[in-house]
Amino acid sequence: MERAVLYQFLIGVPRAVVIWSALLVLALGMLTVLVARPGRATDDEPAEPVEDPAVTAAADLCRYVDEVAVAAAGAARTAQRRRDAWRAAHEELEHAWIGYDAAERAARRLDATVVLSVPDAMHTPAEHAARERWLHRTAMLAHWRGELTARQLSDVFARRAAWDPRWHPAEQEIFLARLVRDGRLTVYRAAGVREREAWRAAGLAAEAARTLAVEAAAAAEQLRAGEQPARRRVVLRRPAAILRWRTARVG
Repeated sequence: MERAVLYQFLIGVPRAVVIWSALLVLALGMLTVLVARPGRATDDEPAEPVEDPAVTAAADLCRYVDEVAVAAAGAARTAQRRRDAWRAAHEELEHAWIGYDAAERAARRLDATVVLSVPDAMHTPAEHAARERWLHRTAMLAHWRGELTARQLSDVFARRAAWDPRWHPAEQEIFLARLVRDGRLTVYRAAGVREREAWRAAGLAAEAARTLAVEAAAAAEQLRAGEQPARRRVVLRRPAAILRWRTARVG
């Protein structure tokens, strides 16, 4: 039995060597063909396009002209809004001046006729009550006309801020006229501050709009004067296919 196995082994090994040798020769032959295959480039395959620098500059200039034109239009609209805001502030200032001037003339007229006196305690309680009712009614009317604020009206009813209902109605009227005049002066001064701020803002916006308009006009003129050609594409092609054979060595 052992001799039969040994005999089969001695017979099978040469056969296997022959088979593996044949496979190795076949593999080397295929490798030789692959190595020796000529490398070629297709003649009609284009390379990546390359932009002409002049065309790129023209496109950049066109884009810049559009951007500056849009910015100039926006600045012009902003300048118009600032101008309208200044006009509204100027009208408000004029109305405030008219109100203050009227209050000032009324206060001067009353000052010329009556001189404030120290409150007199020699009046009856009924007369004091009548004077207080008159003061409250006059203060309410002034508040409805916009001459007194809600806080000032509460001062009248609470007898704060030097208000004294025992004063004669003429004296109370003078005190009220002075209070209205001072309030109108405060309103006029605040309106003056707003008007000056609006004027400065309108001036800055107008200057910005003018600068952008000049820049947009210059850019458009530069674009017209340049007469740049239309965009074109330069394509680089590779040379015709060149066969390069590589020698393969087997062994």
